[in-house]
Parts: sequence; structure tokens; C-alpha cells
Amino acid sequence: MMEKDAKIYIAGHKGMVGSAIVRNLQSKGYTNIVTRTFEELDLTRQADVEKFFEEEKPDYVVLAAAKVGGILANNTYPADFIWVNLEIQNNVIKSAFNNKVKKLLFLGSSCIYPRMAPQPMKESCLLTSELEKTNEAYALAKISGLKMCEFFNKQYGTDYISVMPTNLYGFNDNYHPENSHVLPALIRRFHEAKQNNASEVVVWGTGKVLREFLYVDDLADACVYLLNNYSGNETVNIGTGKEVTIRELAETVKRVVGFEGELVFDTTKPDGTPRKLLDVSKLTGLGWTYKTELEEGIKLAYQDFLENYENMRTDR
Repeated sequence: MMEKDAKIYIAGHKGMVGSAIVRNLQSKGYTNIVTRTFEELDLTRQADVEKFFEEEKPDYVVLAAAKVGGILANNTYPADFIWVNLEIQNNVIKSAFNNKVKKLLFLGSSCIYPRMAPQPMKESCLLTSELEKTNEAYALAKISGLKMCEFFNKQYGTDYISVMPTNLYGFNDNYHPENSHVLPALIRRFHEAKQNNASEVVVWGTGKVLREFLYVDDLADACVYLLNNYSGNETVNIGTGKEVTIRELAETVKRVVGFEGELVFDTTKPDGTPRKLLDVSKLTGLGWTYKTELEEGIKLAYQDFLENYENMRTDR
């Protein structure tokens, strides 16, 4: 168990995941949380990361910092996605080791699993067949990160754990019209269509592919739970174990936002992986299950979007 006064460094605390983990820790009485903005600490700069760890000496580390994006961003900037993420991971994990961090939690993504993995995807299906090409660069970086944690554990006896969340959404999401993930992109698209009295909203793909979505505050709760209750080399899936089609998702967002126009699917655009459902039986067996149902979570996310919309117009 993490001591309440332990020094906990959250890498990436300004992002959706990192900020949710900070909120969760604070709600549980952890008071010694260390953060740095990108301007204060560029995690791709090895010497700067080493200096930070030597000065701060954190007891625990949550590695939530990453370069992320949707299908378009991953397809357009694959070199950036693999290079930036490898640099961040290598610098933080090695500095954590050099400075005797008690425990580290590494956050990956369900895209690490093969494109045609058996569904639902168990942790053991990692590296059993080829990856989805549209996010291969990001997936390879994340696989390297979780393997780095595994190999440090094997060689040095460290306590580094990896978690693989499903598709996330919620407070502090990225609503960029081109570089965001599907759910926040839909929230923004339907909202602006409603504002502009548009007759239709166009959604990429056929609408038939299946996706699983987890509210980010549930993910944060799972991460803190695992920091306190799990040690091991195998990654742990974090999700709901439930899936919806993109059409069903779009219809739910449309209903929450209150858009009354038509829903149109652009089948010339890529669908991505046909199905990505995580097997969460391991996590359930460890004693944790999600709390927030999809429509309830979308309502909370939309409220957050409305409160911050004016600042999002040129966001990221």
C-alpha cells in the first residue's frame, strides 16, 4: 500500500488521464503529489529528466505522459508517435530505476493488441499476430514500454506494473476537430452542428465497427487501486467489458447533445480495427469493476466540454 505521505510523481498531469489520477489520489488523502508541466520539464530530454529525479526522489511514479491522437494523427505523424513516446518512456523508466523508485505504473493502450486478436482480448494475446497499421507506430512504442517494465522486473527485481486501458473519454479531453479520438470528436461535431443549425453530421467509416469506452475517472480509480493491490509482470486490462457500434455511439452523443439533424456515414474514410473489446476478467478478479455507464459518462463529458468550449476552439 502507498503511504499517504509518499511522494508520488504524475508524469503527464495536465492530460486527461494524468489529471484524473491526480484528482483520484487527492480524493483518497494523498497529499505529496509532484507534477511538472511540459514547459518545466520536457520528458524527451534525458539530462533534464535525470536531474529532476535526482532532485525530487519520488517514491512512486505514474507514467501517463504520451503523445496521443486519433486515426488521422497516427497515420499522418507515425515517426513522431514512435519517437516521442519511446523517448519519454526510456527516460522516465530508467531514471526511476536509477533513483530507487518503489513502484512505477506504466499506461499503455489497447491498440498494443493484434488487429485480429480473439475477442474479447486477453492480456496473453500480446504479440501473437500483426498490429493495426493505422496506429502501428504508437502501438510499438507502448509495447516497448511495457516490455521495458517487465524486463527491469525480471533482471533487477523492480516493482513496475503496466495497465492497458480501453478507449477513454471524460474531463479534460482533447476536442481538436481533426486530431482527437472518436468520442470527443463526435461531441464537438454534434455541438457545433446544433449551434449552426446544420442539417446533418458526417461520421467517418461505416459505423459498424465495435468499440469499448471507459470514463477516465474510472480508469484513474483502477490505477490507484492497482498501485495498492497488484504487482506482476503481466499487463492488466482496464475497461468495462462492454462494447457498442460507432453508430450506436454517435446516436448516443446526438441524443445527449440534443442535435436533431441527420446522421451520415462517410464510408470512404477508414474504420480502423473491426473490434477492440478487452477481457477484464483479470481486473475483476483483483477486486475492481467500473462504475460509470456510457450515457452517464457522455453527459458528464459534454458538461465539461460546454464549460470549456470557448478555450477549445484553437486547442491542440
